Amino acid sequence: MPDLHQTIRTNLAEVRGRIADAARRSGRDADAIALVAVTKFVGDAEIRALVEAGCTSLGESRPQHLWEKAERLAGLPIRWHLIGPLQRNKVRRTLPLVAMVQSADSLELVAAIERHAAELGVRIPVLLEVNASGEDAKHGFAPDLVKPALPELARCEHVEIRGLMCMASLEGGLDRARRDFSALRELRDQLRGECPDRIRLDELSMGMSGDFEVAIEVGATMVRIGTALFEGLAG
Repeated sequence: MPDLHQTIRTNLAEVRGRIADAARRSGRDADAIALVAVTKFVGDAEIRALVEAGCTSLGESRPQHLWEKAERLAGLPIRWHLIGPLQRNKVRRTLPLVAMVQSADSLELVAAIERHAAELGVRIPVLLEVNASGEDAKHGFAPDLVKPALPELARCEHVEIRGLMCMASLEGGLDRARRDFSALRELRDQLRGECPDRIRLDELSMGMSGDFEVAIEVGATMVRIGTALFEGLAG
């Protein structure tokens, strides 16, 4: 039986080394890339070991799972990120628990976040999810609809738009992933000069265990990694 804490420390060090190497290839410092550990397939023991190893930004895809884990692990210094779909009827319960919503995929969802954040008296950092691959199964703004949405988004007083997020295509391997990630970076670069004052597009959240190095090479500032951090653990 592998030692849980040692395995996770080793995996985390390896992932951070790969992040640093990819950052170096893109002419950036590793400190410019944030690691968000995706914990949706692991239990509390693995999460505790990961936090003890120094990784405290964690991502969950389902609001209900985030609620449950946040309650059980309330004593740990975790910054939760919601990285999956958020239904509007789950917004109010989710907002007090998260450091960021990375998956704002429509104006209607942003409006719901704004309304509940105002009621709660909080400000919520948000990333706009963009369907960069164009796949029907994926959530997100169509790339050509992000710019028209900016004026309405700029009217939000409790939602802080910090950047864009995407997932690469399920097909096509690393070459297709590079194209999808490059498309998101190019969209961000085009929009940056036209953004209203309230909107900042500094963050690009893209790349997971199988493609995060490519994402960093083309400009990711956040990577969402799960599998690579928990390899070698008993299922």
